[in-house]
Amino acid sequence: MMEDKIQQVIVVRADLKMRKGKIAAQSSHSSMAIFFKLMERYVDPVTHKTAPNTFCLTMTDDMVAWKEGSFTKICVYVNSEDELMDVYGQAEAANLPCALITDNGLTEFHGVKTRTCIAIGPARKSDLDPITGHLPLY
Repeated sequence: MMEDKIQQVIVVRADLKMRKGKIAAQSSHSSMAIFFKLMERYVDPVTHKTAPNTFCLTMTDDMVAWKEGSFTKICVYVNSEDELMDVYGQAEAANLPCALITDNGLTEFHGVKTRTCIAIGPARKSDLDPITGHLPLY
């Protein structure tokens, strides 16, 4: 039986024909956004003031295992914004950690804000595969 690895899946829109560097940047944004969404400013329990530059992050067991393991990421693609949003909706419905990245359009999209990619997980492969297992590798 195959190990139920913990991994993160990055789903990129191939129809946008982004430059390789843009794909790398957008994918990185999505991977990090998963964790940034969970971060909250630390509030001192005595003074009730927020501490500058100090944050708290509560992670799932899968996130901790991923962080302490091999940081496995799988990059796949879809061919439209509709497909991207469908996968994102499925991930949200499955209550998996996920982040949608919308580019501001300053370098490649002629000033138009554009949904470029999503990250799903870290989560178990068995939870991710029903949503992303059919998508082709990028």
